[in-house]
Amino acid sequence: MDPRTEMLLKRAAALRRAGRVDEAIAAYEQLLSADPNLPDSWYNLAWLQRQARRYDQALAAYGEALNRDVRDPEEVHLNRAVILSDHLYRPDEAETELNAALSLKPDYVPALLNLGNLHEDRGNRGAAEAAYRRALAVAPEDALALSRLAAISHSREFDEELAGRVRAAIARPGVTAAEQADLSFALAGLLDAAGQFDEAFEAASAANEASRAATGARYDRAAVERLIDQLIASPPARQASAAAQSPVFILGMYRSGSTLVEQILAGHSRIQPAGELDLVAELASRISGYPQSVGSAEEATIAEWRKFYVNGLPPASGEEVLVTDKRPDNFLHIGLIKTLFPDAKIVHTRRNRLDNLVSLHFLHLSADMAYALDLRDAAHWYAQHERLMAHWKSVYPDDIFEVDYDELVRSPAPVIGCLLAFLGLEWEDSVLDFGRTSRPVKTASVWQVRQPLHGRSSGRWRNYSAMKAIADEAAANQ
Repeated sequence: MDPRTEMLLKRAAALRRAGRVDEAIAAYEQLLSADPNLPDSWYNLAWLQRQARRYDQALAAYGEALNRDVRDPEEVHLNRAVILSDHLYRPDEAETELNAALSLKPDYVPALLNLGNLHEDRGNRGAAEAAYRRALAVAPEDALALSRLAAISHSREFDEELAGRVRAAIARPGVTAAEQADLSFALAGLLDAAGQFDEAFEAASAANEASRAATGARYDRAAVERLIDQLIASPPARQASAAAQSPVFILGMYRSGSTLVEQILAGHSRIQPAGELDLVAELASRISGYPQSVGSAEEATIAEWRKFYVNGLPPASGEEVLVTDKRPDNFLHIGLIKTLFPDAKIVHTRRNRLDNLVSLHFLHLSADMAYALDLRDAAHWYAQHERLMAHWKSVYPDDIFEVDYDELVRSPAPVIGCLLAFLGLEWEDSVLDFGRTSRPVKTASVWQVRQPLHGRSSGRWRNYSAMKAIADEAAANQ
């Protein structure tokens, strides 16, 4: 390597290690313009472009790395698959990349796990199970493969053999707290489905405790209350010029029925579901002085914010199509949403408080949702959610439609009819046939929303008397 190329390589690597993403991208582009035959540098450029949300460019750079015989090409195919599946909404191409990785390395467990997850998203339980069993054949002690296999094996008839494997894995010497969390949540789901509620609650409690130990996540009630106070006190959205087309925002508590509502709407010919997008939350994190600064933003600034959001959406399939953005915790950012899209229609999903809390208790959420790791904290978060939504409804009374989960499953047609009217859409019978969809569903509700509407989850909290006592105690101390 000549001295100038070596200097450029060192500079690019230093910027990458320092987390200066945009500068590092420019440095790698300069380096590769001087010497394109550097497969590892193409790989690093692609990784950086992915961080910067330049997904098509990242795919191209990963392709250059493959063309130049990069080491561990199966890893490159895996990374391309994740971009195609999670960001560009192209699951068929993602599956092709995963199969390419496995053709190079048939025992590549990360690709098998991602293939199983992709099959889950698409509702193909048999193919998902086959992928997870292949992974376990290669790595019998892989906790993630076992926990995912258990998570798709729920039955009213308790699978003693599978549960025994999970219990043995939890007790295995050297198992990490993160692995214990994955496995214990999976065990809790098996027990709950089979009606062994006391043991299920104990397993879910152990899972949450292990998750706290693994992540160090802690919920700060005072900080949350200050945030809600700031959001309520912030000036309402200014009357900016309307955007050409506003998405429909579906939001509320996690596990309140938002995925179900999106899938019902997706049965309509004029609805295109985009799933759980992080665009609003990411934009909020980039705005200095948020949320107070939003109300005084200039029109040009708002236009730039809107451009960031719109550029992250999947391409619409037609001019008359409404795209849905189903991110539950966007309820925090309704003021920002109405600033970006003054005509935005917002669908708020609600569920019986105790049912919502017990469902959260059994769900393995990410570490940034620390409230879900303790029932008392979850009850506090629920109360703050209610407080903020009451504010938003007072500010935007005509633009927020509330869907009650229990009412929806009890009387779907009237509720859906009113929702469609709120969105300016005519009734189509296909909205009641959402369970047969082959569309990918990338949330924890992937299997529930592929079933016909039923009321079995209404009143679920009654199976867990200990949960009710804890949640009631938390509510009394609000």
